Amino acid sequence: MDKNIKKQNVFISEEEKTINWNDVQLAFKKSFGDEIYNSWLQKISLVKEFNDYLILGVPTRFFRDWIVSRYLDKILEQIKSFKLSLNRIEFKIIEENKQNQELLKIDELNKVTEIKDSILNYNRLNPNLNFNSFIQGKSNDIALSYSKKVCEHLTRYNPLYICGGVGLGKTHLLNAIGLELQNDNNVMFISAERFMYHFIKSIKKNDMVNFKDFFRKSSVFIIDDIQFISGKESLQEEFFHTFNSLMDKGSQIIISSDRAPMKLDRVQDRIKSRLAGGLVVDIDVPDFDLKVKIIKQKIEEIQNQFKENISLSEEVINYIANESKTSIRELIGILNRVIAFSRVHNKILDINDCKNILKDVFNQIRVITVDKIQNIVSNYFNIPLSEMLSQRRSRPLARPRQIAMFLAKKMTTRSLPEIGRRFANRDHTTVIHAVKTITRLSEQDDEMKKNIAQIKSLLLE
Repeated sequence: MDKNIKKQNVFISEEEKTINWNDVQLAFKKSFGDEIYNSWLQKISLVKEFNDYLILGVPTRFFRDWIVSRYLDKILEQIKSFKLSLNRIEFKIIEENKQNQELLKIDELNKVTEIKDSILNYNRLNPNLNFNSFIQGKSNDIALSYSKKVCEHLTRYNPLYICGGVGLGKTHLLNAIGLELQNDNNVMFISAERFMYHFIKSIKKNDMVNFKDFFRKSSVFIIDDIQFISGKESLQEEFFHTFNSLMDKGSQIIISSDRAPMKLDRVQDRIKSRLAGGLVVDIDVPDFDLKVKIIKQKIEEIQNQFKENISLSEEVINYIANESKTSIRELIGILNRVIAFSRVHNKILDINDCKNILKDVFNQIRVITVDKIQNIVSNYFNIPLSEMLSQRRSRPLARPRQIAMFLAKKMTTRSLPEIGRRFANRDHTTVIHAVKTITRLSEQDDEMKKNIAQIKSLLLE
């Protein structure tokens, strides 16, 4: 009997094979959906299986980085359902052979939509997000002012870089600039994620010439959420050359991000330098007066749209504005909740009603970051933060470090590799081990359970 079984161009001995990779792939397809599976997971192959980890093959380094940053946690979870002893995954770059590339061209050539049509379908400007609907306040007046000046004098501020937290109006300003300039200019408005999506599609379709031509012919290039290119070397390389090409031909570039250029994590220094070389303006968290103006305008919009009277007292409006602490998006969500309650119960709400309606919302809204977790954990255990993040493995340092990693995984949206990097560039497998260890200890040890509860309480204060 042949001791070797061929599976996805990789030979695995019969003695070592315990996982049926076809079954794993079927589980991926069911869990992630057809689009993600066909674009990314279908090309993962099983290279080698050990008792506690797998070596998986991927076609490129970019492919590997994308999977690790977006899907690794769930992939590991799926694989563990087939073999519990597996606790980590390693990736090996395996170039696709020419035969597979030819098959890809034959199978998919007729399915390719023109890049122009594909991009336009996803990146239309929203006519409602214009300068007239943008509410000005102290926190955003500089960003608004220079956004308008760019429309009056192209390339005077180039690039214009707008930074600020989530839900503060960056995309609104970028959209407004696009609307103002689209009649007389070739405007390209796209998110960094969609830029990457079309970049990958063009590589797969062997159509990079059209990709480059399309993006580099715009006279106004607007790209949203540039922080998305973090850690994606191939994408950064293409963006760098696109940026330079547009600048050389005199195109206006407008960019948004959640942080300043020099604070972009895992982005090439030459890109950060170019982004910082234009005009950098930021949008801050809205102050009380701006939030009141936003609430009143939103109420007016709802009344005009639904032809109904909404009666909220100044006291209620001030309460909502004062208690909402993070973003405009959150503020509008809270207002919608209050209005919905008023409609359902057909009553004019007073301040006590609002406090009851929103008490759970305001208790839940807390911005938890890895930095905050690290600081609170180090203070809780009375150890210097630098020591907790060091390479030392003594128990007084290792256990608090594991607790901080565990909480970072449970209480933030950061991926395992991102968390590992925030702990002195540790590997994502170290974070996985920490999460497993603290989960087990918190179930078995009352003292550990108590520590976790107290630290969570401090984080939510």
